[in-house]
Amino acid sequence: MRAAVIEAPGKVTVATVADPTPGPREVVVDVAACGLCGTDLHILQGEFAPTLPIVPGHEFAGVVVGIGTEVTEVAVGDRVAVDPSLHCHECRYCRIGRGNLCDNWNAIGVSVPGGAAEFAVAPVANCVKLPEHVDVADAPLIEPLSCAVRGYDVLHGNLGAEVLIYGSGTMGLMMLELAKRTGATSVDMLDVNAERLATATTLGCSRAAASADELDQPRGWDVVIDATGNQAAIQDGLGRVAKAGTFLQFGVSDYATRAVIEPYKIYNQEITITGSMAVLHSYERAAGLFATGVLDPKIFISHRLPLEEYPAALDQFKAGVGRKIVVVP
Repeated sequence: MRAAVIEAPGKVTVATVADPTPGPREVVVDVAACGLCGTDLHILQGEFAPTLPIVPGHEFAGVVVGIGTEVTEVAVGDRVAVDPSLHCHECRYCRIGRGNLCDNWNAIGVSVPGGAAEFAVAPVANCVKLPEHVDVADAPLIEPLSCAVRGYDVLHGNLGAEVLIYGSGTMGLMMLELAKRTGATSVDMLDVNAERLATATTLGCSRAAASADELDQPRGWDVVIDATGNQAAIQDGLGRVAKAGTFLQFGVSDYATRAVIEPYKIYNQEITITGSMAVLHSYERAAGLFATGVLDPKIFISHRLPLEEYPAALDQFKAGVGRKIVVVP
């Protein structure tokens, strides 16, 4: 089969690799589409993936074409979206229900071959059947949506909050859509990319700007979310949190990124600084939300490229062109 392969830091190709074979409790998925993510760029930089080479792609969906000898939950022909999370279920964090912090954390497309290929293997427990009205080619959006759902789990709702989101790429826009549905009184969006910011306006954000200085809110915001991973944005955002407010680090930064905090201000104003790591008991809920139409795929997916163009698709994603880019085997 054909698959994208990150061979070494900075080197990605599309090559012929062996067809996958399912284990007893695994299925083979004929991949309909696979989304690109910032994590893929980190893997290309030599971060995150424990070893290279690796077939990337942790946002994918498709049709079951093979099942293991002990699989009864799905059948050949079922349409599924795949949760990429692979937890050990044995370490302390798994035992206390925090599998996303697993000491032995693995993921499809990060530590084992992923969905940037014609076919992919996944545990049957990670497969969520899709209702007939959901286009399987749009379903790669479920995985990033499940990360956004996890982010709002960490924020505990915050009814009536005034929210500021840095970054109007795919993840920032998803956080916007969920903020509108979790009781925010306003959701302001910041981005230096005018095209992406225009999409945020289309989706109904309260205000859109290139800088928080353009917005009249001297007291700050109750909830500030960084969806960029950018050092300058993070540093600025930390200074925009209102008294008793919360800063959520949602964007994925490079390992070397650093920001300065003000301990006295955190103490004196009872500010919370927290993070949200990937997926935790949120994938099936995200699939349910997606089935209700919480996201419009026509807006969120800006480009569909053939698998053979995966290296170019990564370059396009890195350049900030478009929103969600998916490759189609």
